Amino acid sequence: MTVVSLKAGTGVESIPSVLRIGLSDGSLFSFKLPYLPVEFQDESVFSPGKDLSAAEEDACRFAAACYRTERAALRLVARAEQTCRGITHKLEIRGFAASCIQAVVSYLADLEIINDERYAVLWLHARLARSVEAPRKLLAGLHRRGISSRIAEGALKSVLDFQTESALLKGYLKKKHPHNPETDKYLKKQLKYEGFSPSVIENVWEEDEI
Repeated sequence: MTVVSLKAGTGVESIPSVLRIGLSDGSLFSFKLPYLPVEFQDESVFSPGKDLSAAEEDACRFAAACYRTERAALRLVARAEQTCRGITHKLEIRGFAASCIQAVVSYLADLEIINDERYAVLWLHARLARSVEAPRKLLAGLHRRGISSRIAEGALKSVLDFQTESALLKGYLKKKHPHNPETDKYLKKQLKYEGFSPSVIENVWEEDEI
């Protein structure tokens, strides 16, 4: 297979430009160098007049498939913040190849276009703004969305500082556990199980004289 034409589009800052290649069989498609094996990540490999080896042609066509997958992924990102697992599932439903999805998600994550940490923090802020939920339930919500325990716990810690968690606990007590000395004998233990910090629990107890 011979390269008939090669044109480069315009890149944005550190994002590589799109290459438009025409082959002697009439094929015309676009791809990005990062989706090629390292040894092929040089435009000179695809210079007009170059006879491509089978490996080079296969790599070029794979990169083109990845670029089509990337465009679909970016449309999803434009609608809403995505997690790595979430966007992987959505792309699978749309019929894209698993190998392309893996390459695209990894690439977009490296560029921080997809960022699980950012998603987790934004999700927590949105959730807390509309409902009163215990930390344990918030973590479970992040896990269901494909966020790892490490990232989920880090995001929760960054969102729930001492003051914010204290306010959350007061709201949680008011909503879930109206004070009753007879029925709330083991309330502190229950709250610790729900994920509230012992120091926050003690502070709220002292402030409100529960």
